[in-house]
Amino acid sequence: MITIITIAIILVCILLMGAVLIQNPKGGGLDSTFGGGGANQMFGAAKSGDFIEKFTWYCAIALFLLCVLASYTA
Repeated sequence: MITIITIAIILVCILLMGAVLIQNPKGGGLDSTFGGGGANQMFGAAKSGDFIEKFTWYCAIALFLLCVLASYTA
């Protein structure tokens, strides 16, 4: 069971790192470098930003819960 939780933690960490790097802060981010400008044109700047921000929060919450679960099962 702890192996499955550990693999899930690793996957959530990778997703969280990607979500943080994709975000477009005030100083500019990787969002525009990797085609984020096209996503902003397709979805609108506010909608894509909202999705990325929500996805980041969900990943952070999932990571927290998985770590708590791992500490109880270990």
